[in-house]
Amino acid sequence: MTTDQIMLFGILIVLFGMLVWGRVRYDMVAFVALLVTVLAGLIAPEDAFHGFGHPAVVIIALVLIVSRGLMNSGAVELIARFVTRPDRALTTHIGIMAIAGAVLSAIINNVAALALLMSLDMDAARKAKRAVSLTLMPLSFGTILGGMITLIGTPPNIVIAQYRQDVLGAPFSMFDFAPVGLAVAAVGIVYVAFLGWRLIPSRPDVMSLEGDAGLYVAEARVKEGSKSTGHAVSELYPLAEENDVSILGLTRNGKRLPGFSQAREIREGDFLVLEGDPKQIEAFMGAAELDAIGTEEHGGLMGKSLSLVEAIVPEESSAVGRTMLGLRLIQRHGVTLLGISRQGQRFRERVSHLPIKAGDLLLLIGPDKNIAAASQWLGVLPLENRRLEVLQRTKAFLAIAIFAAAIALSVLGITSLAIGLGLCVVAYLLLGIINGRDFYALIEWKVIVLLACLIPVAAALEDTGGSQLIANLIVTQTENLPAWGVLAVLMIITMTLSDFLNNVATALIAAPIGVSVANSLGASPDPFLMGVAVAASCAFLTPIGHKNNTIIMGPGNYRFGDYWRMGLVLEVLVIVVGVPMIAWVWPF
Repeated sequence: MTTDQIMLFGILIVLFGMLVWGRVRYDMVAFVALLVTVLAGLIAPEDAFHGFGHPAVVIIALVLIVSRGLMNSGAVELIARFVTRPDRALTTHIGIMAIAGAVLSAIINNVAALALLMSLDMDAARKAKRAVSLTLMPLSFGTILGGMITLIGTPPNIVIAQYRQDVLGAPFSMFDFAPVGLAVAAVGIVYVAFLGWRLIPSRPDVMSLEGDAGLYVAEARVKEGSKSTGHAVSELYPLAEENDVSILGLTRNGKRLPGFSQAREIREGDFLVLEGDPKQIEAFMGAAELDAIGTEEHGGLMGKSLSLVEAIVPEESSAVGRTMLGLRLIQRHGVTLLGISRQGQRFRERVSHLPIKAGDLLLLIGPDKNIAAASQWLGVLPLENRRLEVLQRTKAFLAIAIFAAAIALSVLGITSLAIGLGLCVVAYLLLGIINGRDFYALIEWKVIVLLACLIPVAAALEDTGGSQLIANLIVTQTENLPAWGVLAVLMIITMTLSDFLNNVATALIAAPIGVSVANSLGASPDPFLMGVAVAASCAFLTPIGHKNNTIIMGPGNYRFGDYWRMGLVLEVLVIVVGVPMIAWVWPF
């Protein structure tokens, strides 16, 4: 072992230790490790920040933005609205949710897929009066499994594809991962749906991602051409129940009609009085084709860059004692007061005519910049983490078509994936599906910095002969095994690392080792790279190996030791199914 190898292994051991310890941000740990490696002379100074321009870094950033665009357009909601029904058997519900999670994860980033389906799963659990701990972990595992199906589904696939470009001159394409990924995902989903969930402890949990925000009373306008026009109010009850919203009454010509108005025919220009939480109200308004008064100038609820924001009214607020009409919010700031929450009270007055009191929660709708200005003018305090993007449902199919065209450009070899996704982002910006703020707010910079800093470190491992040294050790210890046996050992090692390290870091370190193992055996590098991609994505034993597992830990009231109960068998199944599939699709 050379001096350079000893120094680099020392740096990597400290790096791994700090990442597992988790007390220091992993992007800072990676950045310091990069600087130390440069100071040690293992990376040339001019190559230190080469990783920030690496195609894998660019693709991961663009995938996050495109994922948000597909969600903002309502394209993802088209799938999601059909996957939950509280009267389904638990096994059926878990199976459908896991399949939906896998499908979405193959199209968009798997973290974004979980973020969307998680709230639906928790709503279904609340309606069915069951512990959400029984269903959140299977959903998380389903999204992780689905991410392995395509190039853009999970960051390790992007990392491995670009590494293949560096060493072999051509990357893996969009659907090269599909045969193995589909087989592993199918078996994994069957397991979590029929057996895996039975191994999870059922315990009380947090039943809402949003916390106890209370219910809002809101008014929604029946716009021109709405499909609700001409129907009796009672005909909307099933749709309201599906979205967990109550219809309290009907307002016409500025007056609240008596009672709940079940038999009244809905006319254009009427206002439905609704009660529910912000997300459910927005979803019902979209499904029933309703708008908030004042939003028509922005294209209605289908317009661009609208947000729902909750804000609390302090005693010193200038809004206290005044109504929305008196404040002239629409005329002054282009913002509408959609609803008010006041300790669960229901109101007879119209929302726009209701005097605001200190302690009220206001539900404001409008463009982001307008809401910020209006909040400052009113002296109200917007609640952090309670901003909801209003979906632009009329652009769903257009957003899907643009995304499909971007992928087609890459698959047909007309341009690279990074350029195709970049064109997709530009189109979404021009159409108002996303705005300039999303360009930066939606990129997870900690992951970007981690990846960009570890790319040169991984290259140094290869340049110093460190990866070949580890590969020789693996080959020596498995000398009596066939090539598929060596692949299985490499996957087990990679999977174990991924349970404790970030999966991007694992893929970066394991990829050169996989190629070196293949060279030592005189085999094709492709099955070993594919094995690393699959294993790096499959972190099912701990809540820290994959971000999706971390996200569900609090809402599901899981403990560290809960994950291996279902995850251990799943990791064994990944090896049992993955190794022969890789050997068949990518011969040694």
